[in-house]
Amino acid sequence: MSLGKGLGALINSSSKYQKKQPVKFADEAESENKADKLWQVPLSEISPDAKQPRKQFDEAALAELAESIKIHGVLQPLLLTEKDDGGYELIAGERRWRAAKIAGLASVPAIVKHLGDQEKVEISLIENIQREALNPIEEAFAFKRLMEEFGLRQQAVADKVGKSRPSVANTIRLLDLPDEAQTALMEKKISASQGRGLLALKSQKDQLEMLASMLGQKITVRDLEERARQQGPTGRKDANILYFEEKLREFLGTKVSISHKKDKGKITIDYYSKDEFKEIVEKILEDE
Repeated sequence: MSLGKGLGALINSSSKYQKKQPVKFADEAESENKADKLWQVPLSEISPDAKQPRKQFDEAALAELAESIKIHGVLQPLLLTEKDDGGYELIAGERRWRAAKIAGLASVPAIVKHLGDQEKVEISLIENIQREALNPIEEAFAFKRLMEEFGLRQQAVADKVGKSRPSVANTIRLLDLPDEAQTALMEKKISASQGRGLLALKSQKDQLEMLASMLGQKITVRDLEERARQQGPTGRKDANILYFEEKLREFLGTKVSISHKKDKGKITIDYYSKDEFKEIVEKILEDE
């Protein structure tokens, strides 16, 4: 499933609301027919996915959505899957589900799909990315889960969510930040670019000291890069070396540093997993 298809691929726009409870069918053909319809499902029978990537919800925005739902109803159906022990698990539409509860609705329109664990993670992640609802740390944990739990490589994750592999790699790297910096990212006190800038500092102590400075005053990504360069053994780097470092970072999707003195030097490429190591090597050798 690609981000280009989005959730629209899951929903038949010509479907009609059914004024009754969903029923269980005995065979697969009937189950497929069921999945093509919109059902009114009681809110009391729906429970959120505990592993849903989004963890933070804006209470004021939920209240506004609840007021809209009181007037217009839930205009876009939720996506559910049936639980083995009864009831339904929420795959996409948790904001609408929460707002409908606030609005006092008894039931909501929903589509019921039979989905595997990996499909549930992918759909939930894709919906949140489409709505720009995830903070960088939530997104990083979701990417990491797809890789670790389902054995996907970074390129496969990138293909599924419609992002570049370097973008996925750089997002996952944010999980290497100290907890305090991750919290600042989740609370939007610093940007993802500033978070990546903190990773360029040598030690966690340096990162936390810089974070404290960032929270107390305006510090740009350029300021962070300059501070990181000043910590290096050779001080400020030549502009051409910095240019090539940046180009290599973009190409490989990971941290790259170049130390250069006269006509000699070395290029250091960081990687953070065996899969990322393989991908970097393949990227370097792909033209051979």
